[in-house]
Amino acid sequence: MNDIKHRKQNRLNGFNYSSNGYYFVTICTKDREEYFGNIINNGMVLNKYGEIVKQCWLEIPKHFPNIELDEFQIMPNHVHMIIIINNINLSVGNKYFCSLHNDNMPWQTKLSGSLSSVIRGFKIGVTKKCRMNNKNIVIWQKSFYDHIIRTEYSLYFIRQYIKDNPMNWETDRNNLNSI
Repeated sequence: MNDIKHRKQNRLNGFNYSSNGYYFVTICTKDREEYFGNIINNGMVLNKYGEIVKQCWLEIPKHFPNIELDEFQIMPNHVHMIIIINNINLSVGNKYFCSLHNDNMPWQTKLSGSLSSVIRGFKIGVTKKCRMNNKNIVIWQKSFYDHIIRTEYSLYFIRQYIKDNPMNWETDRNNLNSI
């Protein structure tokens, strides 16, 4: 028998994660380690690693011209973000590795401009810059959580959740010291 453990698929089966839309993403640190700073007086105070995360967030559109940034919040051991994929202004060509999407080629979910490729690039950038200060640091857990935002109503409440996250740190499920 094959004893290889199969990981649960995190992405919505059959959904094209390079399609235009709003995506709510949460990325946690490995073992929920509090790498990015502290919550003080209901606000996030970034340390040097938190500043690196912020810098890499702001640089995403430089590397992915089809990406727009929306709400973003760094927490001590995770980040929340809303990423907008907007492929309207991109011309067809080989710049993004493959000109046309083909549903029979599942590897295309990893193409440049897809949500997974953006998150992978962000995590790699943060890790490389953090390792300049500490060569052995392992920042991120595997994968990430995503939610496809489909309505203005949902977008409003997710934005509010992200903004309010520092004020709710004491009861946050990612806070290992929460009650």
